Amino acid sequence: MQIEDLEGAKKAGDIFGYPLMIKSKRFAYDGRGNAVAKSVEELSSAIFALGGFERGLYVEKWAPFVKELSVVIARGRDNFMACYPVVETIHKENICHIVKAPASVSWEIKKLATDVAFKAVSSLEGAGIFAVELFLTEDGQILLNEVAPRPHNSGHHTIESCKTSQYEQHLRAVLGLPLGDPSMITPAAIMYNILGEDEGEPGFYLAHQLMQRALSISGAFVHWYNKSEMRKQRKMGHITIVGRSMSVVENLLSFTLDEASEKPAVERRVGIIMGSDSDFPVMRDAAKVLDTFGVPYEIKIVSAHRTPAWMFSYASSAQERGIQVIIAGAGGAAHLPGMVASLTPLPVIGVPVRASTLDGLDSLLSIVQMPRGVPVATVAINNATNAGLLALRMLGVADTDLLSRMSQFQEDTKKSVLSKAENLEKGGWDV
Repeated sequence: MQIEDLEGAKKAGDIFGYPLMIKSKRFAYDGRGNAVAKSVEELSSAIFALGGFERGLYVEKWAPFVKELSVVIARGRDNFMACYPVVETIHKENICHIVKAPASVSWEIKKLATDVAFKAVSSLEGAGIFAVELFLTEDGQILLNEVAPRPHNSGHHTIESCKTSQYEQHLRAVLGLPLGDPSMITPAAIMYNILGEDEGEPGFYLAHQLMQRALSISGAFVHWYNKSEMRKQRKMGHITIVGRSMSVVENLLSFTLDEASEKPAVERRVGIIMGSDSDFPVMRDAAKVLDTFGVPYEIKIVSAHRTPAWMFSYASSAQERGIQVIIAGAGGAAHLPGMVASLTPLPVIGVPVRASTLDGLDSLLSIVQMPRGVPVATVAINNATNAGLLALRMLGVADTDLLSRMSQFQEDTKKSVLSKAENLEKGGWDV
């Protein structure tokens, strides 16, 4: 609602309630041009802080949100539109502080956010980049906050994380060229705005220290805007960190920001779990294979029957922690692989472990008889070696170096067999 005087502001407060968001139509950017009145008594001070009614003021009803999301959309001169993945924006003192790509929300919320953003941009004119800022409410609604018709802070990560950056996309759009692919080329990215922490030279020194720390990290990219004047809270540059999971890039960012912290340990890619330490003699064969290929892993005892809460926690958090494949060994009833597969979207490989009775056949049948919708890849009884090799092949789908090493492994295996065959032919079976 537009407000032109104090009485109009009070009327808006009566209609919308408090707190009340007051905004300026002009000179509003990077947190400037917004003020919150928590009560009718604070209206005058909020209006004064915005420069008065001559700035052109309007009010919005307060939106109680749980997350702020953003969708960058490109529209060409032919009206064709391309949507970038939904991201989460975290603000500090009303200024964009951190952007997480993709947003850690459900697929349903991502689709709803993209649909709302698409409709919003469809209602406007112009070719180029549009950034649609959204609120996610506690009950799962997506509210349209505002649309910025330009390359946007929430899209800076695209320079490193997407096939086509928002800047190239903007040029393609306004020049009438075909739009590029907006999809991400890395599983996760996090963007951190370098804001002025102090005035003048002390501020430059602090910023340069931060950038130097970032440059020691693999997967970190520093962008310095070369502004001549340093002021507190002024955007001076940004850092983007890309990695294979959000937990990985968040840990690297924490290391960058905290001088006292140590560089995070190598993130595990494979989780090897078993119901009991008696399964370890079998399951360590999977670990040996992963060691041979230099793939980091973790080994945990997770019992489906004795520690169900721990099993739930482990399986539901595995993807977030950077685990990409889970190898689960179990004997007897062997419920562990199936239960874990029901709790995570990650691929699970089941290893039937031979117990003292039934020779492991009970474990094998239990693991392979999963209901539809809960797939578990199963190897032969006690064959954790093949489980390790299968995990490597799964990882190799998105890791060309690992896939190449697997091809070499197959070639070496072939040569070994041919060598044995040659020895047999030359020396006979008794050699």
